[in-house]
Amino acid sequence: MQPFIHENFLLQNKHAEVLYHDYAKSLPIIDYHCHLSAKEIAEDRRFHDMTELWLEGDHYKWRAMRALGVEEKYITGNASPEEKFQAWAKTVPYCIGNPLYHWTHLELKRYFQVDALLNERTWREIWNHCNDLLRQEGFSARSFMVKSNVEWIGTTDDPLDDLADHQAIAQDPSFLVKIVPSFRPDAVIEINRPSFLDYVGKLGEAAGLPIHDYSQLLQAIESRVRYFHEKGCRMADHGLESMPYSECGWKEANDIFQKRKNGFVLSREEEEKYKTFTLCFLARLYHSLGWVMQLHIGSIRNTNEKMFRRLGPNTGYDSIHDFFLAQPLNAFLNELERRDQLPKTIVYTLNPAYNYIVASTVGNFQSEGVKGKVQFGAAWWFNDHQDGIIRHLTDLANVGVFSTFVGMLTDSRSFVSYVRHEYFRRIVCNLIGSWIEKGEVPQDYDFLGKIVQDVCYFNAKQYFQVGVSGG
Repeated sequence: MQPFIHENFLLQNKHAEVLYHDYAKSLPIIDYHCHLSAKEIAEDRRFHDMTELWLEGDHYKWRAMRALGVEEKYITGNASPEEKFQAWAKTVPYCIGNPLYHWTHLELKRYFQVDALLNERTWREIWNHCNDLLRQEGFSARSFMVKSNVEWIGTTDDPLDDLADHQAIAQDPSFLVKIVPSFRPDAVIEINRPSFLDYVGKLGEAAGLPIHDYSQLLQAIESRVRYFHEKGCRMADHGLESMPYSECGWKEANDIFQKRKNGFVLSREEEEKYKTFTLCFLARLYHSLGWVMQLHIGSIRNTNEKMFRRLGPNTGYDSIHDFFLAQPLNAFLNELERRDQLPKTIVYTLNPAYNYIVASTVGNFQSEGVKGKVQFGAAWWFNDHQDGIIRHLTDLANVGVFSTFVGMLTDSRSFVSYVRHEYFRRIVCNLIGSWIEKGEVPQDYDFLGKIVQDVCYFNAKQYFQVGVSGG
């Protein structure tokens, strides 16, 4: 009987098989946005068991378990690692239709050579087998990356980070995977957060200057950007609940900052103005340094107040947000473009209802001499499943130019999540193979294979200047 994960998994016709096996399968991986710990890479973390590797911090799995009524002690509580793994194993069979089902079995197959399906009958054998392997050489954090043929990754890093772990990795000649930091200044942008003033104080300490007014805040931010640049950073990332745009001058932005510094909560209009001015300042700085700017738009976070008080953020209680996007996004990009200060930009929407808005907007701000300068970012978070990826790719193809796309990312904290690139590549090849099958594109494997390779690897390599100094 053929195993569930086989060589033609998700490839539904001969054209898809040719495109995947001959053009996509062996390409290196550029994972330009993830949440891996640079410290764990620097230390080449070893994992005691599969619960540490698989369930520690993975709120995708936590949400699935909660949906089946699993007690929280088996998710984030004080149950033993073995009990937590057993609870996850019992959950897996009921995740059919969810990408977790595919990812789970791809990870077991690729990293542990397990063909058996994970369930309540097989969990103990798989637990013992995988744990035995984890104790051997070749199953550390770095080893998983090397096995996955990873060439280059972008982590997500707070402006306060000294990037010492990134420097330690870069200075180790035995490890060839390039680990590049990304600047993530959300704590500076979110002026109404209760923690904002405390963070501003820490930012001043990191930059070596006191922050009494908005001008000094911008100086401190710029100081940290330039520090990151010296350490090899070439990307910034912003997580935005919605896209702000409200015209604002420096004096008004300074007044708003002073009001907040004096302990007042700002109005929505004041918050929008501050965010707009600050984001424009940062975008112009990114442009001057040749950075890529990423905008992750559309998540509403920590919606379950009871569980937020109990477990804190990033524990699986976030959702897709609904908001206005077309006008502010176009206005923001236009404000930068009209001054010739628009950096390379990737726009992600968590709400797929806005796919056409983003795809049509990015087409307004392309630039001669730069392939796909402004990108419709990959299907993300609640959308990185088969249907979501196909919808993203077809919406991009319908409205823009699919062949310029810079490809998939893991957005993950897991060292075995690189199978998501395989998953994406199989879906891409199957989509184009279906177009051939239906007579919608010619059966030209060399030409279509080149597009597959560009979307899966080469576009990202060129866009992020991988292999170039600083990249």
